[in-house]
Amino acid sequence: MNSLIRSTARCLRPGALVYLSKQADVRVRVASARFLCAAADLQKNLGEMVKKDKVVVFMKGTPGQPMCGFSNAVVQILRMHGVDNYASYNVLEDQDLREGVKVFSNWPTIPQVYFSGEFVGGCDILLQMHQNGDLVDELKKLGIRSALLDAEKESK
Repeated sequence: MNSLIRSTARCLRPGALVYLSKQADVRVRVASARFLCAAADLQKNLGEMVKKDKVVVFMKGTPGQPMCGFSNAVVQILRMHGVDNYASYNVLEDQDLREGVKVFSNWPTIPQVYFSGEFVGGCDILLQMHQNGDLVDELKKLGIRSALLDAEKESK
């Protein structure tokens, strides 16, 4: 029992609370500890995933085949700016990833966009940034020149 408590404590984030009943089945407690560890490992992995590339998108489908309109909109916005080199993760392939990224960002919807490890937002936020010009500035901070700047020069 003490080893279970120690292993569970390692996996919990500060402030989390666990209640273990004395009457609970040992297998349930071990499974719960494994679940908590898996969830903690996923959150750690997500932290590494969003920092690995300048632009990271968690979406339904892939950039080549988006499986929802909002994911497609994010892909199209990035494409308009000439951002083709980014990491994308299909949340439809992994339910744990789909739910875990929502917890990680404290944002309830997919797609989710990250710039240099920082959560930017979903489709609505990226669209707003595109419309008001903030996306060009944010991409510049990442060392990415928006293709819209080149298109603007050519039209003049």
